[in-house]
Amino acid sequence: MAKWTASDIPDQSGRTAVVTGANSGLGLIAAKRLAGAGAHVVLACRNVDKGKEAAAGMTGDVEVRQVDLASLASVRSFADSTTEQVDVLINNAGLMAVPRGRTEDGFDTQFGVNHLGHFALTGLLLGRITDRVVTMSSFMHRIGRIRLTDPNWSKGYRRWAAYGQSKLANLMFAYELQRRLAAAGSPVRAYAAHPGYSDTNLQGRTESIQDLPMGLANRLFAQPAERGALPSLYAATVPELPGGSFVGPDGPGELWGYPHRVRSNSASRDEGVQRRLWALSEELTGVEYEFAGPGR
Repeated sequence: MAKWTASDIPDQSGRTAVVTGANSGLGLIAAKRLAGAGAHVVLACRNVDKGKEAAAGMTGDVEVRQVDLASLASVRSFADSTTEQVDVLINNAGLMAVPRGRTEDGFDTQFGVNHLGHFALTGLLLGRITDRVVTMSSFMHRIGRIRLTDPNWSKGYRRWAAYGQSKLANLMFAYELQRRLAAAGSPVRAYAAHPGYSDTNLQGRTESIQDLPMGLANRLFAQPAERGALPSLYAATVPELPGGSFVGPDGPGELWGYPHRVRSNSASRDEGVQRRLWALSEELTGVEYEFAGPGR
């Protein structure tokens, strides 16, 4: 069977895609490929200047809008300014293994940016989303555990454990969102994707001595970012993909390769924890989802 590549993206003419963190890395590539396939692409970036620089290197219909996922006020402002129909939302932006920190709203930086910011953004845009939501997770979800009583690490912070929790939360959010959409009879579908071990700028932003060896490992072992972006593009564009699918590389250990459906660990499929995480996320963000079925 032929491997799926960016050349297999269906025509996206007439569709609008919002991609968070689209000024660099996997988000930039996803935005570029969607625009190249005919979509109107909104680069949702914290740094507008970097977003405009990225947009200048793209062909097609693109625009840059500011959103800081570390600020619920910024997320609400972005959602309020988005009046058009959104066919695809790609929750791509993220941080990896950064030092202990707090968002504007007091959340652990990784949990706040990677999960809660995207949870809030998706909920606020949901009434305008027509086709699908793709949320980026990681194979590192396997090291995560959802700390329902202390998700923001009030003590004992461990950067990699915090990253694993945030990526597990991304995955559980996608699963629970799909279940709720299906129960409401909504035509919108939710997916999760992960890029495997890809050469991105995340590995150089841990602000620790780990940056140097990880940068070297990237050059030696990581697959190109162009290939790492394929799972998100596959999830964002393949028409017949079942809702609730998790897409990752097809190679050994899901570290490299071309996109196909993969299976996550048993912890990620715990529906009880998924529901409790959802309730906690609504409580922390103040965003309550309103689901509507066909004909809404």
